[in-house]
Amino acid sequence: MAHDKAAREQAGRRRKGRTGPRAAGDRPTPTALRRTLRREVAGTVGVLTDAYDFDAMRGYRTFPFDDHREYLQQVDGLLRTLAGRQLHTTVALFDPEDFAEYCSEHGLDPDTPTSRSRYTAAITTRGSTVAYTGQPLDSLLPELIDKAVRQATWEYATLLLADLGECADCGQDVGRSAFDRASRLLMRLLEGAGEGRHHLVCSVPARDEQLLAVLHAEGNATTAARAAELDAAEGAEFVTVLATAVALESPGGLVLRTSTPDAPDRLRGWRLHEGRLLPLTAGEVFSAYCTDAATGEPLSPEPGVEYCAGFPVPTDDPETHH
Repeated sequence: MAHDKAAREQAGRRRKGRTGPRAAGDRPTPTALRRTLRREVAGTVGVLTDAYDFDAMRGYRTFPFDDHREYLQQVDGLLRTLAGRQLHTTVALFDPEDFAEYCSEHGLDPDTPTSRSRYTAAITTRGSTVAYTGQPLDSLLPELIDKAVRQATWEYATLLLADLGECADCGQDVGRSAFDRASRLLMRLLEGAGEGRHHLVCSVPARDEQLLAVLHAEGNATTAARAAELDAAEGAEFVTVLATAVALESPGGLVLRTSTPDAPDRLRGWRLHEGRLLPLTAGEVFSAYCTDAATGEPLSPEPGVEYCAGFPVPTDDPETHH
């Protein structure tokens, strides 16, 4: 019996990949162990993406840089060094105004490297970040800025919806009702779009700024909205902006570009009117795309593109909340 038990224990150790305790001479040194642990620690680098924010930080005595271009070169070198050490690094947008508010809220002296470090660590949970995978700053920074703009748009639109309160007629939450309706509108848009790679843009004038949301989706041959593949975060941002137009009955527009193999891209458009999507004609879509918004001058049509009329996007909830 004892022999069988020992055999079972030995077999169990083999299954786990070890046949016995590691010999003392085989154990890594403390330095090697710390180096191994260091490779498993994630890091964040906060970046001042534009010259305006960079100049704002130059007012601090402990901020050592004088030239924004040189600063970005040093950031690029740091990121490459961290990647060379096999460290997972994310890049975050460093906002001087938000940094000053953070220091004020937490009783920190903003003119210290420690405060900048604490803020950088904090913005991973309250700001936008992009994983560094070796990409050049020329592509990384625009991605980071775009993500930050998207998050700010989503937060602003969310606040607008939250402030609308309840409907004076039926008592329903106006923002929630608008979000649900916008979700159904998106579902029907994807149903009508069918198969292909879809690029949707929704533009809505709000109280203080123009809201813009972008969504990418992949429709398969079933042409069912539930089968369309899309990014969950992009979907939530898009629906929130569309819901703002529905709730406020704002004017605005939505365009859809669909790409399929061996066929021209198809462009369609809708205008927002009293919370509904009204299809544009093919001529209106052509005019919108082939007119310079700043000068009103005509632009050449994009080659390999068909300008198509929008299709009807019906809703099951015609009532309007007040």
